[in-house]
Amino acid sequence: MQVFPIIKHFGFFLLIFTALACDDDNDNILREGDPYNLEVDVQVEPPGSGQVIVTASAENAVEYDLRMEDDAEPLYTNTSGIFEHTFLQPGSYALEVRAYGASDRYVRRVVGVSITIEEEEVPVDQGYVTPMAYDGYDLVWHDEFEGNSIDPDNWVFEIGDGCPDLCGWGNNESQHYLEENAWVSDGVLTIEARQESAGIRDYTSARMKTQGKQSFQYGRIDIRALLPRGQGIWPALWMLGNDIETVGWPRCGEIDIMEMIGGSGRENQVHGTLHWDNNGHVHAGGSYTLPSGTFGDEYHVFSIIWDETSIRWFVNDIQYHELLITPAHMTEFHQEFFFIFNVAVGGIWPGYPDETTVFPQQMRVDYVRVFQESK
Repeated sequence: MQVFPIIKHFGFFLLIFTALACDDDNDNILREGDPYNLEVDVQVEPPGSGQVIVTASAENAVEYDLRMEDDAEPLYTNTSGIFEHTFLQPGSYALEVRAYGASDRYVRRVVGVSITIEEEEVPVDQGYVTPMAYDGYDLVWHDEFEGNSIDPDNWVFEIGDGCPDLCGWGNNESQHYLEENAWVSDGVLTIEARQESAGIRDYTSARMKTQGKQSFQYGRIDIRALLPRGQGIWPALWMLGNDIETVGWPRCGEIDIMEMIGGSGRENQVHGTLHWDNNGHVHAGGSYTLPSGTFGDEYHVFSIIWDETSIRWFVNDIQYHELLITPAHMTEFHQEFFFIFNVAVGGIWPGYPDETTVFPQQMRVDYVRVFQESK
């Protein structure tokens, strides 16, 4: 047992007692009111939740506190010796428990705990679903993400961090894109952002596109997806004009079907935006906020209806914004566009991951469907 100094609070005054230590409890010099025989039990309940229950007991203890080892301030203080704490990040941690006696001295014990965090998987059948047919429209292309691989006839990958031509992908993003961070299983496409090093970046993710494979002008587009969470996480389902290779961005035009910036209080809102050139970069759009919950709780359908006069944005068939594309400076939106699906990490708009951000994070896509007016 070890007897450590206790810091007692009298306004801003501190009273510090000398520490005594001994390898054998029987050889310790105990004073009246000293705590001893501190026992600590730590349980992770339920497994994979990040939640720990710490139970401490000591003879002569009148108060307990729980802290991270070497922290000056406790996380919790009570008289029961029972604490609950939730870790937001997986890893190995050292918890320090102190038992204080009436003598104004304490004994302490440090225990290690290994944390894994497993998010409960949302079933693909949970959430909003749209039909395979609409009156007045034909289904001209779709990917239901069946089988066990991403269809190379539909998708190609962008690899790296955008350097040297577009470092940080033009937004000061922090991820390095890899093909292995995207896969298909159980009828769902998964794009996963991870906290791991690749190149000069500290995070990896995936960015896939239909450029050179599938592109479309006008129609109704439905994308059913489950969105990730976390500060600095930036999922996007969007489109770029086919002429980007010749005219560049933003003259090619950009249609953001859905973007979300993760973080507390922001994961219930998505954004739909257009970007184009009018003697300089111009953008306009709107946003939709769920009446309850977040976009990571269940699947939602993000749609646009795009014709010769306007683009309208929908979430679960609820229209939330419309922009006319008839002005002469918006010719970009009267050509074919291809799809891009990605999860960015960090950037000027969402900000960057912090201690609350849990990795890995996944965007899951059930389907993408393109309908065009029947002729």
